[in-house]
Amino acid sequence: MTARGVFYVHSAPPALSPHIEWAAAGVLGVPVSLEWADQPAAPGTLRAELHWEGKPGTAAGITSALRNWKLARFECTEDPTPGCDGVRYSFTPSLGVFTGVIGANGDIMIPEDRLRSVMAGAALGKTTLEAELDRLLGTPWDNELEPFRRAGDGAPVRWLHAAV
Repeated sequence: MTARGVFYVHSAPPALSPHIEWAAAGVLGVPVSLEWADQPAAPGTLRAELHWEGKPGTAAGITSALRNWKLARFECTEDPTPGCDGVRYSFTPSLGVFTGVIGANGDIMIPEDRLRSVMAGAALGKTTLEAELDRLLGTPWDNELEPFRRAGDGAPVRWLHAAV
């Protein structure tokens, strides 16, 4: 079975770009050469985008390979496949990794056990329901990444097929 997705590097220092390519290549099993462009939302950094095909779980693999690199902002998506939901991973240096299960219409799907947990925390006064729902929906990550996403409009698109 083949999965598809997109790996967006929203910003990274130029010195990190070959390391990002090597990390993605290690997950995909084929050489990766991204087309890097200046990131106007963060002068002095670069951005790139890669459409990929590979086995289910590839987005998680790419995210795991890069999640400890505190100088990059990125997102990696994976479309649904039979038996697997779609997923989006977002990473920012200040927030870490957000994982959202994506439904067929593009909405984030929140499992009921996570909803019950935030309801219980809010009932105990540990947090507010609104703040926890925002976190479950990835709102803090969206707020931080949105300027970088907009700066990437009109970017070139490349497809990469992983070795299967």
